[in-house]
Amino acid sequence: MARALYEMTAEAPRIAEYGIQLQCPACGTSLGGLPFGKCADDLSYDCSDCGFAIRNQSGIWQGLPLERIAYFSRFIEEYENIRAAEGRGSLDADFYLKLPYEDVTGKNAWQWKIRACSYDVLKRKLLPRFLDDKNQPTVLDLGAGNGWMSYRLALAGYSPVAVDLLTNDQDGLGAAVHFERRLGTLFPRFRAEMSRLPFADGQFDAVIFNASFHYAEDYRAAMGEAVRCTKKQGAVIIADTPWYSANESGERMVAERQAVFAQKYGTASNSIPSLEFLTDERLNRLEQAFGLRWERSNPFYGLKWAMRPMLAKLRGKREPSRFRIYSARKTA
Repeated sequence: MARALYEMTAEAPRIAEYGIQLQCPACGTSLGGLPFGKCADDLSYDCSDCGFAIRNQSGIWQGLPLERIAYFSRFIEEYENIRAAEGRGSLDADFYLKLPYEDVTGKNAWQWKIRACSYDVLKRKLLPRFLDDKNQPTVLDLGAGNGWMSYRLALAGYSPVAVDLLTNDQDGLGAAVHFERRLGTLFPRFRAEMSRLPFADGQFDAVIFNASFHYAEDYRAAMGEAVRCTKKQGAVIIADTPWYSANESGERMVAERQAVFAQKYGTASNSIPSLEFLTDERLNRLEQAFGLRWERSNPFYGLKWAMRPMLAKLRGKREPSRFRIYSARKTA
């Protein structure tokens, strides 16, 4: 049973009565509803069946069982070290508030340009098509990182919920505190894994893999969880996961990246196997497994990016990655 102290703010009057329905990520037992809004630290939702508790720690709901924290510990350490070396994050709040449209550090501007183009397609084309008849639709942001997409969605009138493994205050969910000054009420943040989500069935209008589906260790399990948590007629969306026409090209990319990481950072960052990239064959398997029908959107990232496949072929190099957005409606 939840032990709750919470307050709703004037900035979020329309969602005051809405509650996120939780379930135990360890055993699937229903844990009740969590209201949107500010919640007290040390609040917990305790599972009467297995004893696991989803706890609020410094504003982040801890939905990762201890054994899974241990399982991911090496991956998280290596990933955070690489991200820090790449210059992710900032001490300047404006860095976060301007994402994805401007990287004030200038360290990863080309990647943020891709994110910005993809987000514009999501906001202007895909989400309105799927959710136009909804009042303040709920969106699950999987792989939310510092929460930039949830922040943008909240500004646009959606009710986002951010999920990630990382909780640090530079590149993880902890960094989302910078958005509170603009939003008034910060969106809910959960530390959880994609293949064991702490949410009850069929409650989100859209579930978005936010440049994160390629991190799935078991991509069918991750998609199964996304579909499970989506409302009937809701949308499941994969954004900014590398796609290749041939599996061999993707495997060569992975090998090249691991070699670069090992040389630059002292680790190949492969302690946990993951999907890494998409192919049509993998997308077809997901369609068949979950009754989905993918629609493909191709954001325009600029002429230089569009020319990459042709130039690679002319130079005899491997096929470069392409980023598409794949969306499908849950019909059953």
